[in-house]
Amino acid sequence: MFSLLQLSSFRLSFLDWTILCIYGLGMLGIGWYYQRRNKTKEEYLLGGRKMKSTSIGISLFATLLSTLSYLTYPGEMIQHGPIIFAGALAFPLVYGIVGWWVIPAIMKTGVTSAYEILERKLGLSVRLLGTMMFLLLRLLWMATIIYVTVDVALYAVVQFNKAYVPLIAALLTVVTIVYTTMGGLKAVVVTDIIQSGIFLGGALLSVLVVCWHFGSISAIFPKEWPAHWNTFKIGFDPLERATLANAMLSVLVWYVCTNGSDQIAVQRYLATPDVKTARRSFKVALMSDILASTLLALVGLSMLAYFTGNSSLLNGKPIVEQADTLFPRFILIGLPAGISGLVIAGLLAAAMSSLSSGLNSVSSVVSEDLINRFRKSNSGKNDLQQIKRLSFVMGFIILLLSFIIARVPGNLLDVIMKVVNLFVAPLFVLFFMALFVPFATERGTFWGGIIAVAVAVAIAFWGVFGITVLWIMPTALVSGIGSAVILSYLQFVSKQRIKPVT
Repeated sequence: MFSLLQLSSFRLSFLDWTILCIYGLGMLGIGWYYQRRNKTKEEYLLGGRKMKSTSIGISLFATLLSTLSYLTYPGEMIQHGPIIFAGALAFPLVYGIVGWWVIPAIMKTGVTSAYEILERKLGLSVRLLGTMMFLLLRLLWMATIIYVTVDVALYAVVQFNKAYVPLIAALLTVVTIVYTTMGGLKAVVVTDIIQSGIFLGGALLSVLVVCWHFGSISAIFPKEWPAHWNTFKIGFDPLERATLANAMLSVLVWYVCTNGSDQIAVQRYLATPDVKTARRSFKVALMSDILASTLLALVGLSMLAYFTGNSSLLNGKPIVEQADTLFPRFILIGLPAGISGLVIAGLLAAAMSSLSSGLNSVSSVVSEDLINRFRKSNSGKNDLQQIKRLSFVMGFIILLLSFIIARVPGNLLDVIMKVVNLFVAPLFVLFFMALFVPFATERGTFWGGIIAVAVAVAIAFWGVFGITVLWIMPTALVSGIGSAVILSYLQFVSKQRIKPVT
C-alpha cells in the first residue's frame, strides 16, 4: 500500500517529459510538411476531395473520440457501471440510417460547407440559424476539451499550481492551432491517425499493467455487482439515468444527428470522391469506435479494481466521487517511467485531434457561411489566408470559454450532455427538414429549430419533467421535428389555398 506521503512524491521523469516534447514537435513537423502542399482553398478544407476511406474513417473516429470520451467512459464505468456501453448495440441501425440514407443525401449536394444546403432548400434565415448552432456546439465542445484535458486530466497527473492552468491551456491550444493552420485537412487527418494509435495504445498499456499487477486478466472483473452501480434495467425510462434501451436510443440519436448535420463529419464525407467511399469511411469510424469503447470500458474496470485494491490512494474519499480522475491519477502512480509520458501523450493526442478538426471545420464555416456569404466582392484570392487567420481567432475564443465550463455541475458525462451535446439534435432538425420533407418551409423549420433548443435547455438546466440527461437529445429531436413539420404543413396548406387560379 502507498501512504499519502508516498503518493505526493510521485513525479514525471525526465524520460516522460522527453516523450511529451518529441510528441509536440512531431505534430508541428507534420503541419509544416503539408503546408507546402496546399495551394487552394479546396485542398486546404477538403483535401482536394480525393481522401481515402480508411484515412477519413479513422480521422472521423479520432476527432469525435476526444479527451472527453477518453476520461468519460472509464469514469462512467467506475461510477455507474457498464450499461452506457450497451449503446453500441445500436450501431447496425446507425450504419443503415447514416450510410444508406443520410450520406447519399449529403454527397449529392457537392457543397463545401454543410450549411449551404440549408439556404438552397429553405432560405437564408435557416442557414444562419444552423451556422450559429454549429458554432455554439463546436466552440463549447472544444472549450470543454481544453478544460477537461488541463484542469482535470493533466492536473491529476502533474499536480501543477492551479495558477498555471491558463498558461498550459494556451500552450495546448497554440500548438494545435499552428499545425492545423499550416497543414489544413490533410495534416489534420494524418495527425488524427497517429494520435488515435497513441491514445488507444496508452489505454491498452494501462489495462495490461493492471492485469500484470493482479496476476490475471480475470482480476479486473468484479466478483459481484458493485453496490454503487446502477441497477440493470432493459426498457425505456426517461426518469432513469441509464437503462439498456436508453443507452441505445441516446447513441442512435447522437450518431444520426452528428453525421447528418455537423460540419466536422460532413466535411470528411465531402472530402471523398463518391458515396461508396464516404459510406466505407463511416463504417471504418464505427468499427474503430467499437474497439475504442471496449478498450475504455476495460480501462474503467481496471481502475475500479486497482483503486479498490489500493484504497490508500483514494485520499480518504469515496471512489464514486473521484471516478473521472482515477485514470489520469493511475498514469502517474501505476505506470513505469516512459510509459507514463506515452499515455499522457495519449491524453493530449485525444484532445489535439479533436481541437484540430474542430478549428478546421469552424474556420471553414465562418468563412463560407458568414464572411463570404455577405461580402460584396468574392474574388477568392485571399480565402486560404483568411481561413488560417480565423483559426487563430477561434482558438482564442475557445480558450476563454474553457474557463467557464468548470461551473457546470455533474460528472463529465453530465457536462457533455448539458453543454457539448445541447445543440446536436436541434441542428439535425434543420437538415431533416431540408433534405427529407418536401413541404418544409423556411419559417416552420426556423421555429422548429428554436423549439428544439428551448426543450434541450429546459431539460438540461431546469430538469423539466425530471427527465435524465440521456433523454435530452431524443426529446429535443422529436419536439423539434414535430413542431417544424406541423408549422411547415400549416404554412404550406395556407399558401396552397390562397394561390391564384390561372
